[in-house]
Amino acid sequence: MKNIEIDEELYQYIASNTQYIGESASAILRRLLQLDVPKVKEDTVTKTVAEQPVESNKPIKTKQKVALENPAEQTSVFDFINKEELAMQRGAVGRFLLILAALYRAHPKEFDVVTDISGRDRLYFAHSEEELAASGSSTKPRQIPESPFWVITNSNTTRKKMMLTKAASSLGYKDVEVEKIRELL
Repeated sequence: MKNIEIDEELYQYIASNTQYIGESASAILRRLLQLDVPKVKEDTVTKTVAEQPVESNKPIKTKQKVALENPAEQTSVFDFINKEELAMQRGAVGRFLLILAALYRAHPKEFDVVTDISGRDRLYFAHSEEELAASGSSTKPRQIPESPFWVITNSNTTRKKMMLTKAASSLGYKDVEVEKIRELL
């Protein structure tokens, strides 16, 4: 893979055309420039996006959406991580929320296990802002994007890494994968 330098305005344009978390800059450019129509797995048949029937109320399936709809296919947080988008975040809180959003998208049915993760005196994850605010002062609750879950954000980066480690472990990731997730922060 080659690296190219682009100005901030062009980068923002590419990032603003992201259709799902985890979509790479190359995939976005290919789609925008209509190059190499990517293949999408649909059941046991592989079709190009252009070959899929388009119904007025039904969106075209992407690789990530198909993976979520087919329970036999294991999904991973790495299918939803967009490293360019992570790099664009100015601070650890933005990266933290993006990683948690990717974990939720990969495991929406199992994600509730993270609500069991807590500190000595406060909750780290909850179903509402009020639950987190009631568990301690200065928690700065934020909603995990595209999810019904909330997380405290007023903790240092080391604590956020620990929270990611426990969340990934609770969702069944192996130690090597947990470390990779942790290092994304």
